[in-house]
Amino acid sequence: MIEISASAYTIPTDAPEADGTLEWDSTTIVLVEARAEDLIGIGWTYGPATITGVVAELLAPEVAKSGVLNPPAAHESMCRAVRNAGRPGTCSMAISAVDCALWDLKARRLGLPLHRLLGAVHEEVPVYGSGGFTTYDDARTREQLEHWAGEQRIPRVKIKIGEAWGGREARDVERLRLAREAVGPGTELFADANGAYSAKQAIRVAGVTDIRWLEEPVSSDDLAGLATVRDAVTCEVAAGEYGYDLPYFARLLPVVDCPQADVTRIGGITEFLRVAGLARAHGKDLSAHCAPHLHAAAMAAIPNARHIEWFHDHVRIESMLFDGVLDPAGGTVRPRDDAPGLGLEFKRPDAEPYRVA
Repeated sequence: MIEISASAYTIPTDAPEADGTLEWDSTTIVLVEARAEDLIGIGWTYGPATITGVVAELLAPEVAKSGVLNPPAAHESMCRAVRNAGRPGTCSMAISAVDCALWDLKARRLGLPLHRLLGAVHEEVPVYGSGGFTTYDDARTREQLEHWAGEQRIPRVKIKIGEAWGGREARDVERLRLAREAVGPGTELFADANGAYSAKQAIRVAGVTDIRWLEEPVSSDDLAGLATVRDAVTCEVAAGEYGYDLPYFARLLPVVDCPQADVTRIGGITEFLRVAGLARAHGKDLSAHCAPHLHAAAMAAIPNARHIEWFHDHVRIESMLFDGVLDPAGGTVRPRDDAPGLGLEFKRPDAEPYRVA
């Protein structure tokens, strides 16, 4: 018998944050705990606190019927249970958190690190520093970039562009040039427009800046626009963070150079591994979006792992709320071999002041 519970915690940002299409001053993490006898597996997602209600009402009764050793069976039951509620969005994020908790629970039951249970292909996985919000002034941007590239020796970094829905294109270009100056010529520079540009804007910005990776240059729903940009620029074009099921990636793969998937949105580790297989069948790597401590084990288990996003906001929250977090020094993370499951322990007393559900 598996008991599932969910709780939500809203953590203020350490400064105002924004990208090309959204502003925020706090982030909510929804934690799921899967209990069987004296063991607890954990998983989480980043989204509205209402996800806890989906977990309690629609998913927990289904998971209770599953065995500890059968996360894919529970995953299938959960997907069927949300048919009328709608799979994409909130329901998929809820499924993701539960599925990750079930895999963590299974690994703990077997006494194995999760990446060993899944079957490790890599001992370590590359990461890239990610932040560079459009709300940052030049000094804050430079400080963050120099921390990643200098102090932590991460050889790839990313900043946000597309400010004001693409309305400040000149400033975007200035900020990219500042970023290149801050990290030097030996560090790969990535840019994320969060769907703010038109195709022609994206092509124009990519053409006058020194970037290796252009993420969501147009809306990820604009498949024709993604293909247009990809075919016109020399840098790689990426998208996929808003994929909530496998069919989404079947449509996306032909129009991007490197797909991105998010284990906290796609349906957990079960579906994440399927996306990785689909990408490999198309001859493409897979990049992991955000939530780095949930991605490390799964990415270590796929041959076509490109890198994990070491996202400032999520790194800060995961470091606050969990013991056992990873070190990105040198530009890679190594899943823990000295503890079962994810190798993380939830710091409940530290989280409690932020609890909202």
